[in-house]
Amino acid sequence: MTTIELAGLTKRFGRTLAVDDVTATIRSGAVTGFLGPNGSGKSTTMRMILGLDGPTAGTARIGGRAYTQLRDPMRVVGALLDAGWVHQNRSARSHLRWVAAAAGLPKGRPEEVLDLVGLTAVARKPVRTFSLGMRQRLGLAGALLGDPEVLVLDEPVNGLDPAGIAWMRGLLQRLAAQGRTVLVSSHLLAEMAQTATELVVLGSGRVVAQGSTADVLGGSAGSVRVQAADPAALSAAVRAAGLTVRELPGEQAVEVPGVAPAAVGEIAAQHQLVLHELTARQPSLEEAFMELTGGTAQFVAKEVAS
Repeated sequence: MTTIELAGLTKRFGRTLAVDDVTATIRSGAVTGFLGPNGSGKSTTMRMILGLDGPTAGTARIGGRAYTQLRDPMRVVGALLDAGWVHQNRSARSHLRWVAAAAGLPKGRPEEVLDLVGLTAVARKPVRTFSLGMRQRLGLAGALLGDPEVLVLDEPVNGLDPAGIAWMRGLLQRLAAQGRTVLVSSHLLAEMAQTATELVVLGSGRVVAQGSTADVLGGSAGSVRVQAADPAALSAAVRAAGLTVRELPGEQAVEVPGVAPAAVGEIAAQHQLVLHELTARQPSLEEAFMELTGGTAQFVAKEVAS
């Protein structure tokens, strides 16, 4: 099994510390979501994994070796960092044939990956006529040319329609189920929650969370949704117990963060309040992400007054 091992990985650009002592293991057999705000160091980390940027300190190893030490890199690692790098006047087929020939791959492999990503019908068309989603599919085809053990993909669902996103999700999960190592970055957090079984989250160049998706979500405070026959009395009783109550606009319910349902139920029982609903609510990946990376975003827009 080929894993990605990052140990103390650090990158400076002049006075800017882009990646700060990142240590993580991206294991085989799983889709690992690589998350973080813009400017958190995700793309720089991926570039160091692929030998495109040299680290200031630390190491990035693929199966125990640096990328530049791999004897047959396309058979070990497939990468998609920029779907727009393809020559615009080449057809999809000629582009993949050129890449395959340069890497010493079988002549029939371009046709196989074109079929796999759904581009066979447009294989003769020049890339300049492709939509962003089609370019992403072509980029993925290029990453898969060598039938690699490891995939490193930066925003692969960007530009795909809903059907394309669902297709990508299924493909990545099947590849991981075959024992491959799949590292994928994305800003579509709801999609990552469905796709990734493990997460590495960066904030200001540092790892702020890593582990299984369930563990990362479980590390964020949940809440309890409550609906009572007398909402005002319930809210007063909960606040009197030192807890926070959040109104849910447009709903006949409130939310109590950071507690278990039993605690709210006991408060209601003490005040003889009738409850119609008492539901534990785990945070979404978006909520967990915001909690983990709060204050690390590089660009923060000013809110417009209503």
